[in-house]
Amino acid sequence: MTTTAPGAAEQAAPDGAPAGKAPQGVPPGSSPWQLARRELRRRPAVRVSLCVVLLFVLMAVAAPWLGALGGWSPDAFDKTAIDPYLGGQPLGSFGGISPEHWLGVEPVTGRDLFARVVHGAQVSLLIAFTATAIVVIAGTAAGIAAGYFGGRTDAVLSRLMDLTMSFPSLIFMIAMLSVAKDVNRILLMTAVIGVFGWPGVARVVRGQTLSLKHREYVDAARVGGASSWRILTRDILPGVSGPVIAYTTLLIPGMISTEAALSYLGVGVRPPTPSWGQMIAESVAFYETDPMYFVIPSVFLFLAVLAFTLLGDALRDILDPRGGRT
Repeated sequence: MTTTAPGAAEQAAPDGAPAGKAPQGVPPGSSPWQLARRELRRRPAVRVSLCVVLLFVLMAVAAPWLGALGGWSPDAFDKTAIDPYLGGQPLGSFGGISPEHWLGVEPVTGRDLFARVVHGAQVSLLIAFTATAIVVIAGTAAGIAAGYFGGRTDAVLSRLMDLTMSFPSLIFMIAMLSVAKDVNRILLMTAVIGVFGWPGVARVVRGQTLSLKHREYVDAARVGGASSWRILTRDILPGVSGPVIAYTTLLIPGMISTEAALSYLGVGVRPPTPSWGQMIAESVAFYETDPMYFVIPSVFLFLAVLAFTLLGDALRDILDPRGGRT
C-alpha cells in the first residue's frame, strides 16, 4: 500500500484543479503542447491575431498574384490618375480610390497603392522572417552550448553576448546601409539585423539550459552513456523549445518595425522597391492634401505589428514553463 505526502496531490494539480483530477475539459495525461493548443482555442484575441497573421503571410506569399488581380504592378505608372491642376496630386479627396485603383494611387508618380502595399508586406515579412530565423538558430545554438558545457565555453560565449548587446547596433546598421552602394539591400538588412539580434535568444536559452541539465532524466541519459549530442538534441532542445517559440513570435514584430524604421530613414530598400516605412516617409509631404497615402501603409504596419505582438504574448504565457500553465 502506497502513501502520498500531505499536500502533494494539491501541488501537482495545475490551475487550481481538485487533487487527483485534471483541469476541467482537459483529458488526464495531456502533454504541454495539448494544453497549449487548448489554451489558444480558449482565447478569442489570440484566434483573431492568428487569423490576421495568417492573412499577412498569405498576402506576402501571393503578392505578385494580388497585384496582378488589381491590374497593376508595384512599379507601373498611371498618369491618367494624376490631376495636373492639383500640382500632381491624385484626383479626389481619397487619394484616387476608384475601380481601377482599389486603394488609390501615390502622389506625383501615379503608382497603384494596393500593389505597392501588398508587395511591401512581402518585403517586410521576408526580412523579418529571415532575420528572425538567423537570430533563433544562432542564439539557440550559442545558448545551449554555453549553458550545457559551462566553463570556458560559457565564459567566451557570455562575453561575446555582452559585447554584441553593448554595441550601438542601430547606428551601425544605419552606417553600414548608408555606405553600401552596390549590394542587395534586402540581404544586407537581413544579415545586419540577424547579427545583432542573437544574444537575446542566447541568454533565454542559456538560462533554461542551466535549469535542465541537472534534471533526473538528463543525469540518467548521461550515466547511461548517451553522447553530448544526443542529450542536447533529445533532452535539452525539446525542453527549451517552448520559450524559444514564444520568443520567436515576439521577435518578428520588432524585426518588422526595424525594417520600417530603416526604410523610413532612407537607408532601407531602394525605390522603386516598395516598403511600408519608405511609403510612410514619402507620404509626409502630402499628408494635408492626400492623407490616405499616409494612413493606408501606416494601418498595415500597425496591424501587422499588433497581431504578431498579441500572438507572441499569448504563446509566451502558455509555453513558458515558468508561467505555471504547462
